[in-house]
Amino acid sequence: MGNFRVNASFAPSFILTGFPGMEAMEPWLFLPLLLFYAISIVGNTLILLIVKLEQSLHQPMYYFLCLLSVNDLGVSFSTLPTVLAALCFHARVITFNACLAQMFFIHFFSWTESGILLAMSFDRYVAICNPLRYATVLTNARIVAMGLGTVFRSFVLILVFPLLLQGLPFCHSQNALSHAYCLHVDMIKLACTDVSLNSHYGLSVVLLTFGLDSVLILISYVLILRSVLTIASREERVKTLNTCVSHILAVLIFYVPMVSVSLVHRFGAGLPHSVHILLSLLYLFVPPMLNPVIYSIKTKEIRRRLLKLFFRVRF
Repeated sequence: MGNFRVNASFAPSFILTGFPGMEAMEPWLFLPLLLFYAISIVGNTLILLIVKLEQSLHQPMYYFLCLLSVNDLGVSFSTLPTVLAALCFHARVITFNACLAQMFFIHFFSWTESGILLAMSFDRYVAICNPLRYATVLTNARIVAMGLGTVFRSFVLILVFPLLLQGLPFCHSQNALSHAYCLHVDMIKLACTDVSLNSHYGLSVVLLTFGLDSVLILISYVLILRSVLTIASREERVKTLNTCVSHILAVLIFYVPMVSVSLVHRFGAGLPHSVHILLSLLYLFVPPMLNPVIYSIKTKEIRRRLLKLFFRVRF
C-alpha cells in the first residue's frame, strides 16, 4: 500500500506508441498523413475564406458549413503535434497534463462535430419542409445560439473527463498508449484501480451525444424524404434531394468510422492491433479531410468560386 501511495502521488508520463507493429512502415506513413493534414487545413481554410468573400454565400447553410470547417481544423490541430512528433522525431513521451489537454480537445471537437451535423440536418429540414419560414426560423441570432449551445454541451460533458482522470492512480512503470495521441479509453486502461465510473460515464456521454444526435438526424431525413415524395415532378424531387447529398456524405464519413471504433474498442479484443489503429486514423483523419472536398465538389457556388480563385474562370 505504501508503494501504491507514492506512485499515485506523482503525475505520470505516457508513451505514445505511434503505430506498433508497423514500425518499418512509419517513414512511409509520414507522407500520406502529412498530405491528409495539408488537405484538411488548406481545404477548410479555403471554405472559410470563400464563404467570407462571397456575398451570395452569407446564408444559414453556409454559416453551418463554416462551423463545421472551424471544428475540423480543431480536430486536425489537436492530433497534429504528437502524430508528426512521433513519426518524424520519435518523440514519444508526453506528460500527464499535456495528454489530458490533448484528450480534452480531441473528444471536445468530435462531440461538437456531431452537434454541428445535427444543426445542419435541421437546416435542411427547414429548407425543404418549411421553405417559406426558412429565413424567419434560421435567423443569425438563432444560428449563433445553436452554435454556442453545441459548444457548451460538448464543453460541459468533456470537462468531467480530466477531473475523473486526475483522481486515478497510474502505477505501471511504463504507461504506453495505443496510439500517437491521447484518448480517454486508452488512458483509463492504464489506471491501476477500478475505472467503472469513468467507463460508465464515457458510455453515457456517447449515448447522449452521438446516439441522440444520430437518431435526430435520422428522424429529420425521414421527414425530409416524406416531404420530397409529395413533390409531383421527378426532376424537382431529384433537385431537392441533391441539396442534401453533401450533408448525408458528411454524416456517413463521420458516424461510420466512429461507430466502428466504438465497437472495436469494446468487442474487438481479439482483432489485430493494426485494425484498431486503422479505424482510429479513419475516425480522426478522414472527416476533416473529406468534408471540404465533398462540399467543394457538390456545392455549385463554392465550386465556381474555387475555379474563379485558382483558374480565373468567369461565369
